[in-house]
Amino acid sequence: MGSTTKFVNEFCDIIDSYGGRDKVMKALCYSAKLVAGYHAKRNPDLAKRYATASSKISGARATLRLIDDIPMIQYALEYGLGENEPDRVMAVLGVTANIVDLLYYPIEKVCWLAEHKIVDVKNADSWDNVNSIFWVLSVYLNLMRTMRNFSLNQDKLNRTSNISDLEAKTLAKHRLELVSIVRISLDFVHAVSTLPKGYLWGGKLSTFQVGAIGTLSAGLGIYQIFAKRRLNK
Repeated sequence: MGSTTKFVNEFCDIIDSYGGRDKVMKALCYSAKLVAGYHAKRNPDLAKRYATASSKISGARATLRLIDDIPMIQYALEYGLGENEPDRVMAVLGVTANIVDLLYYPIEKVCWLAEHKIVDVKNADSWDNVNSIFWVLSVYLNLMRTMRNFSLNQDKLNRTSNISDLEAKTLAKHRLELVSIVRISLDFVHAVSTLPKGYLWGGKLSTFQVGAIGTLSAGLGIYQIFAKRRLNK
């Protein structure tokens, strides 16, 4: 009973934050898409219901992202030219990622306004394609930064003569970064699938496959939140 109460309290704390709530919403969105894809031919009516649920949750997440550019601008200003990064490669990747994200959010806003017919946007499909391209670039750069940071930390571990001298928290954080690489790689596969047909594997993933990838990514993200909270205690 005590462990159940502890888990519920932790879960409530997580969904009380924007990042935690978005991860849970993402899990619900893609698990519904997964079910819709699975039942597409077995039970079309049930598949349609779950597809509708997935679409509505996805729309809610997109609406909540409308003000994400404000904290993004603050972060980019604080980050500057990456003076605090461990090497020049990390700094270049960081600055480039910030520029891409600062351009990505306004583009996503235009797509949102066009989708809900709030403003008339010419060539709305072209805006959607540009939005997908910037999403791919954003995820790719994030993946490169995470892999580079993991590699630098691994080099430090390899140079350490006695691994037992390292704190357990340091090793745990390093392992969690490997989970981040897997999670962001899944996000990259998903992002590329939204590109127009003819570009890599754009448009080639089925609803079931997208649902599976998104659900796994969200599950890893939620796991990381729990793991980081316990590490920081």
